[in-house]
Amino acid sequence: TIDIGRSAMFKHKDINEYLKEKEDSTILLDVRTKEEYEEGHIPGSINVELDYINTVKDVIKDKESKIYLYCRSGHRSGIALNAMKELGYTDLTNIGGIIHYKGELE
Repeated sequence: TIDIGRSAMFKHKDINEYLKEKEDSTILLDVRTKEEYEEGHIPGSINVELDYINTVKDVIKDKESKIYLYCRSGHRSGIALNAMKELGYTDLTNIGGIIHYKGELE
């Protein structure tokens, strides 16, 4: 048998596909720095820097909210996702990096 690997079996959606499927109630969380966020972000997103992710509980009170996280490349949003799980958030998806986003920026 030939091992094609898990990545070939399960194609990951990119940030644009996630945003097309996004429900109105889904929270879009940008975990880049304030400066990066102000240079341009996905419309409707809120900013909580990765370094201050523990303060997310003051911004997003409902820990069962559906939350899409993103950063520049997808790395910091992955770290933030794990930190938020530790805080008790249950419906989290790392949608990757804004570098792959094809829409308009705010």
